[in-house]
Parts: sequence; structure tokens; C-alpha cells
Amino acid sequence: MKRIRKAVIPAAGYGTRFLPATKATPKEMLPIVDKPTIQYIVEEALQSGIEEILIISGHAKRAIEDHFDTNPGLEIHLQEHHDTELLKIVRSISEINIHYIRQKHMRGLGDAILCAQSFIDDEPFAVLLGDDVVYNDPHPALRQMIDVYNDIGATILGCQEVAQDKVSAYGIVKGVPVEGKPVLKVTSMIEKPSIEEAPSRIAALGRYIITPDVFEVLKRTEPGKGGEVQLTDALNTMAARESVYAYCFEGKRYDLGDKLGFLKATVEYALRRPDLGGPFREYLKSLVGHI
Repeated sequence: MKRIRKAVIPAAGYGTRFLPATKATPKEMLPIVDKPTIQYIVEEALQSGIEEILIISGHAKRAIEDHFDTNPGLEIHLQEHHDTELLKIVRSISEINIHYIRQKHMRGLGDAILCAQSFIDDEPFAVLLGDDVVYNDPHPALRQMIDVYNDIGATILGCQEVAQDKVSAYGIVKGVPVEGKPVLKVTSMIEKPSIEEAPSRIAALGRYIITPDVFEVLKRTEPGKGGEVQLTDALNTMAARESVYAYCFEGKRYDLGDKLGFLKATVEYALRRPDLGGPFREYLKSLVGHI
């Protein structure tokens, strides 16, 4: 069984829910405290043992490439001012080996994954969506899923249970428990169902391990909701003919596609910081008393 070495991070969307901030700045570059969102995703992949990363970018996404590139002028400036800690951070970012390809037309997540076929070749691979950041130290969500994949050797959807009134925002899983395994065997998925249509509250939340069979399925998948090629539709097809599993990973998950979720992530990551947590907590306490 081939191990999981490669990861794909789709980052081609317009980020319209965060306009006007995302008019000229990719949504993936919006910072949680002082680190771009996409860097949290990349770091999770690396901490999970991923060796090669492909970012699917789009129009006006050059800032992502610049972020992970070298910046000689900045490095010289930091050296001259003896900012050794910042210099170390800047250099460590540019040492990450990342590949890029453009999704030239916004045809959905399924189409974005299809853009990665030549990079993936014939290997199982991970997909990490930038709208979901998961905090779990020291066991990243993707590492948990890789461990499960090493046991069962099939496509895995990273899931968590969501509130009843939130099911219409996600791909919802219908499945049956597998004896002795921490997974459900997926029988079907419904993309963004109504509360009445939803077969469960188990939602696919931005982490996948997928076998390369998906590319052949995606090529035959017709556009679905919104006129886009939906990864959910392809996974449904795969579930009908081979084993696909859902695994509820452990960790605090933040929905960064939602403004309130983004604010929650910013506050809670700041509170975890040794240099900020104490004074920031005191500030929040004083603020609450005046609201």
C-alpha cells in the first residue's frame, strides 16, 4: 500500500464573503493574529508527514507564492537590525517546498482537484481546504486521518458533528458504523442539504484522503449545484462502487469561511500565545464589563 506523501490545497476561490478585504488580498492570506491562514494549513500538512504540497491557485493569488518565496531584501534588513528570531521565521517559511498550478476557470472543488492529476500521478493523496483550520496539539487532524488510512487503505473523509441548523452549509454523510474501527462506511453524501433532507449531522470538514481513482470519476462527473463540478458527487460515485469511510477527527475546528468563525479563531489563537495570552485575556475581561 502506497503511503500518503502528497497534499493538495485548493486556493483559487474569490473569497467574496470577506469583501472588500479580499478584493486585492487572497482570502488565504488573511491573518489569524500574525500568520496567514494558509500557513496554518501548510504547517498541518508538514506536521502530518506530508513531503510535497501543491497549491491550486487562481487569478490575483500571487501573494500566496510570494509569501512562501525568499525575500532577500527583507532578510538583509533583519540581519542588519539583528532581528534573529524574525529572520529565522522568514527563512523557515521560504524553505518549504511548494508547487503551484492555476485553476483557470472557477468550476468547483471537483475541477480544482482534477487540476492536480499530473502532480499526484497514481498515489493516494491528502486534500486540505483553507476554510477549515483545526487546532489539536500534538496530533494534527490530517495525521490522525493518515493513521486511519494506514489501517484501512481507502478513501477517508475528515468529519465532525455539526449543529442541526448548520447542516445546510456542508456535505453531510450517511453511513454505518464499522465494528472495531473508528469510522463509518459511507453509503452516500448530500451536498448542503436542508435540515429535512440531511441524513445525519456528520459533516465533511475540509480534510480528505483520496485514492487516485477519483480522477477518472471526476472526468465523468457532470456539474452539480451552482453549475460546478462537486467533489461530493464524485465521492458519492466512489462510495457506490468501493469503500469510502468517514472519520470524526479530534480537535477544535474553526470555520474560516464565516466571519464569526474567523473572529473566534483569531481570539482563541491569540489567547494560546505565551507572548499575548495573558495581557489579551485581561483586556477581554475588562472589555466584557463595559459591553
